[in-house]
Amino acid sequence: MGNEVSSQLQTEGKVNGRPVTFTIKQSEDGNELTWQEHKHDSSHSIAKKDMIAVLPIHAQVPDDYTILYVATNPAAKDDPKASPVIFQHIIATTLPPSFIAAYQPPGNACWQLRQDAGSLPNLHVIVSLGSGTGQAESVWNSLFKPMLQHVCPKADKYTVHFTDSESSVTALTKNVLLPAANEGKAQAVILLSGDGGLVDIIDGLLSAKRLSQYRKLNVALLPLGTGNALAHSTGITTDNTLGLRNLLQGIPRDLPLFRVTFSPGARLLVNGAREERQLGTVDGQPTSYGAVVCSWGFHAALVADSDSAEYRRHGAERFKMAANEALYPADGKGPHAYRGQVSMMQAASAGGSGGVKKKGWQTLDRQEHAYVLATPVSQLEQGFTISPASRPMDGKLRLVHFGALGGDECMEIMKQAYDGGRHTTHPGVGYEEIEALRIQFQESEARWRRVCVDGRIVRVEEGGWVEVRGGVGGVVDLILAAPEL
Repeated sequence: MGNEVSSQLQTEGKVNGRPVTFTIKQSEDGNELTWQEHKHDSSHSIAKKDMIAVLPIHAQVPDDYTILYVATNPAAKDDPKASPVIFQHIIATTLPPSFIAAYQPPGNACWQLRQDAGSLPNLHVIVSLGSGTGQAESVWNSLFKPMLQHVCPKADKYTVHFTDSESSVTALTKNVLLPAANEGKAQAVILLSGDGGLVDIIDGLLSAKRLSQYRKLNVALLPLGTGNALAHSTGITTDNTLGLRNLLQGIPRDLPLFRVTFSPGARLLVNGAREERQLGTVDGQPTSYGAVVCSWGFHAALVADSDSAEYRRHGAERFKMAANEALYPADGKGPHAYRGQVSMMQAASAGGSGGVKKKGWQTLDRQEHAYVLATPVSQLEQGFTISPASRPMDGKLRLVHFGALGGDECMEIMKQAYDGGRHTTHPGVGYEEIEALRIQFQESEARWRRVCVDGRIVRVEEGGWVEVRGGVGGVVDLILAAPEL
């Protein structure tokens, strides 16, 4: 029923100065615009999923609007690094009011809010050249740059940064974004990257002291990573515009974060695990922050093992390839049983007298595990619903866990996650809302002590531990326009 056309509306107008008849197909899924040219008898249309926005051209010309939309990029057929869509725009006169209302950014949209004493704030565009399948540069040139020049024609109003290493975003944040934020300056950051780019910004902002006049950054995602968990979980990827509709239509919302604290010997693995670096510290403890996932076991291993140029060229398929190797290793011994003590502090619940009851720390009654994953989001990749109870931006951590199993059993549980999160009803799977998670590792081999934090891999020393706690906020605002929010 969702795709059924309920009504049509026709009006006379113009497109790029040529007389046309507009037809608006109104349905439960939104408004699709078609127009018939009078002189050439040719028909054109823009699907709802291709629409970015409708913007007024000038207050003195109230009937003229620019329609911004995307179209399929022919070059993408043969080039996996090419942007899948390109930017397009037309000038339309006397558009149907219902169409304008559907796609004109609201008065409180982020693009309208990017004002500080009457001028645009510092606008930074970060193009992550190594994210996903390497589409970021093409998306910048074919899609985002043309749109930005159309909406913000003065080139001095924004700065573009191309990443050249895994530390590029962190360095930019520490050296440019954080000092400006501590001076109370308004800043907007557009990320052409995956989830890792956002966590690099977050870690950079929290790596040093935030002053009393600290001003949160507005961050918008153009999701070009492999999993794009945050974008999928918040509705940014429900159209074909790669986040541009969300950018122009969205408003700032405080992004809930979690803090991950490690034992003193933990190290961040970089450059395909060929190098290691020290983590930033909070109160003397190595600390990282995340917005998507913290895991140990099967998930962390497949993320780490698939982090190579050879795997990354396969996009999201790299996870499935690595998963198959982990569940059915060449030696025939079956998947590894991860050894450690896992404890959780369940979320507060209503007590018998109507008050709030704290359940305290509880330790799982097993020492061998296959999967331990804490997350505030619903999807880790498109269609992979790891936490079906999670809602966008609610900040609630949920734990998914199960013990050591054979390859076929693990694979069946993972398949159920692709079936709307049905794995959470499996009798062998634990699923609950938590306030905190703690793991005490009991593994002698380093590869079994790897922890994933939003796609970054941290290796913990033998006998070490990791602790995850939610409730961190006030750092960045994520731009969102998802209707359910």
